Amino acid sequence: MISINPQDLTTAKLHSYLLSSVAPRPIAFASTIDAEGHPNLSPFSYFNVFSTNPPILIFSPARRVRDNTVKHTLVNAEAVKEVVINVVNYDLVHQMSLASTEYPEGVNEFEKAGLTMLPSDEVKPFRVAESPVQLECKINDIVYLGKEGGAGNLIVCEVVKIHITEEVINGDGSINQEALDLVARAGGSYYSRAKKGFFEIPKPLKTMGIGVDAMPEHVKNSMILTGNNLGMLANVERLPSQKAVSEFIAHLSERYPNIKEASHRKKHKLAQNYLSFGDVESAWKLLLS
Repeated sequence: MISINPQDLTTAKLHSYLLSSVAPRPIAFASTIDAEGHPNLSPFSYFNVFSTNPPILIFSPARRVRDNTVKHTLVNAEAVKEVVINVVNYDLVHQMSLASTEYPEGVNEFEKAGLTMLPSDEVKPFRVAESPVQLECKINDIVYLGKEGGAGNLIVCEVVKIHITEEVINGDGSINQEALDLVARAGGSYYSRAKKGFFEIPKPLKTMGIGVDAMPEHVKNSMILTGNNLGMLANVERLPSQKAVSEFIAHLSERYPNIKEASHRKKHKLAQNYLSFGDVESAWKLLLS
């Protein structure tokens, strides 16, 4: 074994070791609002449940390592001491990943990720309608663990209302774990699907994806493409040029002679196939043809 003193490592290297070793971790998809009422949505894997009576969850928006700034979620939690913790299942994991992009203050991550804002009953922040379990919380305390980049800020939340979709409820009222199909965070680009194991999602572009809100209407309102499909498509810096689209379709016509005249439905199904192999560029060229 190698033995390491944490003080001998850079913060970034220590961060990598810790997150790869303590894994997989549940994900808190935290919805907050700022003092003016603007919504914010961001995922955090420094998260767990710590008490049942009272029902207490804790998550931690850490200070950024690169420049020691704090996240909008922390600022909002300080200003409006309420939050909704939405659990993340496999069906919305790509949209969750897109929401982790560091969009400027005031940008609505619900709209960027193509997720639905659902009014809460007891708190001001919105719920994520697509999440199978939504936990409305009051913030009891914030514990600041340090002032340097990488320092955590423990947000201690008391659950005041729980919402669970009926699709994951067993006949005896318990939650069906397989139907819930939760995902968890591991090191690097790895996630873990509770019932199937590890998979990877490329980290969101540092230059910021266009977002679902910037997509053509026929794409974002597709009856074929899933939320995960939209999340993948939205994490591109720019759409392909018309020249690139034309060249792609000309080449594709050799295999599919009638592709130019194909319906949106047929093109969306073929684009979905490209996405299943991670080929986002080809999917976009087909969708824009």
